[in-house]
Amino acid sequence: MWVQREVTLRPRPRGFHLITRDVLEALPELQRLRVGLLHVFIRHTSASLTLNENASPDVRDDFESWFDDAVPEDARYWTHTIEGPDDMPAHIKASLLGPSLTLPVSGGRLAVGTWQGIYLCEHRDHGGPRSLVLTLNGE
Repeated sequence: MWVQREVTLRPRPRGFHLITRDVLEALPELQRLRVGLLHVFIRHTSASLTLNENASPDVRDDFESWFDDAVPEDARYWTHTIEGPDDMPAHIKASLLGPSLTLPVSGGRLAVGTWQGIYLCEHRDHGGPRSLVLTLNGE
């Protein structure tokens, strides 16, 4: 079985946001798969995806703090500044984390760890709606 859907996520503020539920609700067919893969791709250059801790909000806050410190908005060497001070740092952060995840499916569920969840990493202050392409393959 192959299924592909585009999902538009509601706008979220800058930060790291769990979107596992959004992804699973968009793909009820996943429950029918014995074995397979789910590919999640974000169609933006200033937001990214990652898989990490899904229980403690402190982890998401710490991610944001680290990335803001590692890739500062006020760096004097930025030349791409026409779209605002958060734009170029957002591109760097998105490149570090990446635009996609490929996750195993087993027994009708994502075969991820108990404490793992899919994050939308919103790197802009006002990024707007974000578009995902979800591709599910399996039997």
